[in-house]
Amino acid sequence: MSARIAVVTGGTRGIGATIADRLAGEGFRVIVAARRAPANAMHECRLCDVTDAASVTALFSALPRVDALVNGAGLAGGNTLDGDDALWHAIISANLHGTYYCCKAAVPLLPDGSGRIVNIASVLGLRGVPDQTAYCAAKHGVVGFTRALALALAPRGITVNAVCPGWVDTDMARQRFAELGITAEAAAAGVPTGRIVTPAEVADTVAWLLQPAAGSITGHALPIEGGSLARA
Repeated sequence: MSARIAVVTGGTRGIGATIADRLAGEGFRVIVAARRAPANAMHECRLCDVTDAASVTALFSALPRVDALVNGAGLAGGNTLDGDDALWHAIISANLHGTYYCCKAAVPLLPDGSGRIVNIASVLGLRGVPDQTAYCAAKHGVVGFTRALALALAPRGITVNAVCPGWVDTDMARQRFAELGITAEAAAAGVPTGRIVTPAEVADTVAWLLQPAAGSITGHALPIEGGSLARA
């Protein structure tokens, strides 16, 4: 049999890149979808803007099938009600609309009984932060969309789940640390386990959700946050 095909959006950096590497190690033919091709591409890269429905349609229409879709593309940024409306729309579009467009295009290509969708949400899809109104709204939307789509696709035996990382050791997190005026060490000290999550831990969870052993797990938002939510 030919290799199973996994599409990973936002797979050229950060968590997405680690997920792409992990799935390649599992024997998937990994197709990374990104707005710009990296200088040193490790996987097959297709240009795609997930906020553009036509761009997403073009990506998936060129594929013979899709066995797994990982929606990792996203945009972060702090905003409040007195902030820039353009940033609100950009964050909602990248995180929520992009996930919707990719799922819509991929679902007809997913095989019954074994198809998998994993949406990268956030711990902020499960709780709020005062200066992250757009990001929280978008990631809460991703979690709700995941639950609804899981029920819609359950009769086909296709699972849909979200993973919700807390602080992860990425450039995006370091940018947020700078915005908050804290160090990575200070952020880690605020986590019950005393450390922030590694990208590999997120990738391992995604890889597990794509396996046959996870075939009865669907409609869930799985936190990977070192116990922070246990305080609620």
